[in-house]
Amino acid sequence: MGTMTAVDSSSPPTGTVQKTLGQYLFDCLKMEGITDIFGVAGDYNFTLLDTLERYNGIQFRRGRNELNSGYAADGYARIKGISALITTFGVGELSACNAIAGANSEHVPLIHIVGAPPDMDQKKHKLMHHTLMDGNFDIFHKVYALLTAYTAVLTPENAEIEIPAAIRMAKEKKKPVYLVVADDLVTKPIITRSVPASPRPSSNLKALHAATDHVRQLLERAHQPVILVDVKSMRFGLDSAVRHLADAMHVPVATMMYGKGSFDETHPNYIGMYEASFGSAEVQATVEQADCVIAIGMVWADTNTANFTAKLNPLVTIDIQPDMVKVAEAEYPHVFAADMLLAVQKVGYKGQGLAGKATFPYDQITGRADELLMAANYYARFQQMLKEGDIVIAETGTFANGMAEARLPRNVTYITQGGWESIGYATPSAFGASIAAPDRRVLLFTGDGSLQLTAQEISSMLYFECKPMIFVLNNDGYTIEKYLNVQTEDQTYNKIPRWSYTKLAEVFGGDAFAVTVRTYGELDQAIIQADKERAQRLCIIEMIAADPMDAPENMRRMRNYLEKQEKQRSQN
Repeated sequence: MGTMTAVDSSSPPTGTVQKTLGQYLFDCLKMEGITDIFGVAGDYNFTLLDTLERYNGIQFRRGRNELNSGYAADGYARIKGISALITTFGVGELSACNAIAGANSEHVPLIHIVGAPPDMDQKKHKLMHHTLMDGNFDIFHKVYALLTAYTAVLTPENAEIEIPAAIRMAKEKKKPVYLVVADDLVTKPIITRSVPASPRPSSNLKALHAATDHVRQLLERAHQPVILVDVKSMRFGLDSAVRHLADAMHVPVATMMYGKGSFDETHPNYIGMYEASFGSAEVQATVEQADCVIAIGMVWADTNTANFTAKLNPLVTIDIQPDMVKVAEAEYPHVFAADMLLAVQKVGYKGQGLAGKATFPYDQITGRADELLMAANYYARFQQMLKEGDIVIAETGTFANGMAEARLPRNVTYITQGGWESIGYATPSAFGASIAAPDRRVLLFTGDGSLQLTAQEISSMLYFECKPMIFVLNNDGYTIEKYLNVQTEDQTYNKIPRWSYTKLAEVFGGDAFAVTVRTYGELDQAIIQADKERAQRLCIIEMIAADPMDAPENMRRMRNYLEKQEKQRSQN
């Protein structure tokens, strides 16, 4: 049996004979910059956690449940590039399924490690707790094969092959991966193997040259090109390449809803969010009337295209994806985005910049100090409050729609679940982000309905001395769901219990600056005070909406669209 001594941070992942499977696993994770692992203890992962407790350089950040820990790992990965989660077999890993599926949908690399029943018991097909009592220990592995990019059952014999392979797949595909290990194998010495280094994937040069020629033909005819940036540009680390392209081409740049935060919104050529018929008419006209659209990392999904009302002319669209390019109707496979962006830049197109200064929805602060809170006026205050380097986490629903149009300062990390949209994600994600970047200001914008799903993670924030500023929009229920349902009114299933949100920290045994605000004057004072208090403690600002059905303009436009659709259906 291998020793479980603390491992020196300089030790390479190709371990000695004495290195245990658990030590080697944590070596590999630390090499990727992972300094914290999220999760919940369970008896089948005790040997993993005991090894981790004796290991130097990685801390275990225990959450209140596995779902929340998965969300926290997701938020952490969005800051640091990759993360890890440890759960127990069956009950724990199934609780985390929603978070892992979300990471898959959102292109977030996450290593999910599961502690399983002892190997000898599995081989004898014993009936063990946390199983379906059928002697089958592979069923949850099969579930995860559908939710992740790679799965492996770890043994001392295959650890040096499977662990690096899983991490490589997570990084290449920007997806979660799954590793399960029996708890009696964690402390066994690994069998050292000579594993050849995998070649780095590269673009097919013939396809790259052909795509570049095609792009050149489009740009030679273009007078009004536009760059459209979306979520995969952020996930696949293309921010710098996109910025260089925008600088060189000097044409308008817009972002999609999912891609919020993927482009510097202080850039002189940035014109705002392209939300098709739900957003700015000026941005919509610029994008849809462009005679060449360079779309980078785009996801053509319903909530990203304003219910598919987005209209891009495919014959003048250059669709640059992480590992392929489509120019007009022609597809060029095995062309990597970084290579393509550089090639487009070298075409040498130089535009005229913007015709006039771009305007943004929240540039003007309005509303008297004694007026009650309405969306038309408080988002401008949030925009003014934001600082360079902030981490902004917006919960699915009202806040995600409203904050999408807040203009971000430089170097702000913006986190939301654009596609998966699991309500409750944002609060645990803010915990993960706070752990990932303890020196940055973390601002969480969540609704009352969403917070009630995962409020326990405020306890984790307090326990680990995280100090985010939490804005809770109390609009008495699931307002986003009320907007989406145009068939009935006053649905009882969209109502929620009334909580005392400012007392949550007290319930969780911690100290917080907590205040309830109803007017703009109170909100302004709370923001000023919270910014002073946050150095010492967590802050909760509960905002009482003057009207439970109040919402930002883009949500109102969405509602009008859905009402028209419903009316047409009922007439047919």
